[in-house]
Amino acid sequence: MKSLRQILDDKQAEEKNKYISREYQDYGYRLAMELGDEKHKALYIKLAKETDRAILESARRYAIDSNADNKGALFMWRLNNLRIKAALTRRQNLGHTKE
Repeated sequence: MKSLRQILDDKQAEEKNKYISREYQDYGYRLAMELGDEKHKALYIKLAKETDRAILESARRYAIDSNADNKGALFMWRLNNLRIKAALTRRQNLGHTKE
């Protein structure tokens, strides 16, 4: 009989993608799986590489906490809103005004 630890280790070994070698790749892959959008794994990996992690986490929490059918689309909508908000905040901090 296998111990619980052995069963968990076997399960994790099966789920681990052998082509993932960087942390951002793993984060993007896990994000795609959480959102149920396996078809767009590459997009989430690219976002994980190029986008601030705090913004991604905020959009992820927003999408995961909702009961939407298409969590991937909701995530992208929220991510766009957060990016715009961050850009406006940065612009205001630099002393520029929106004209």
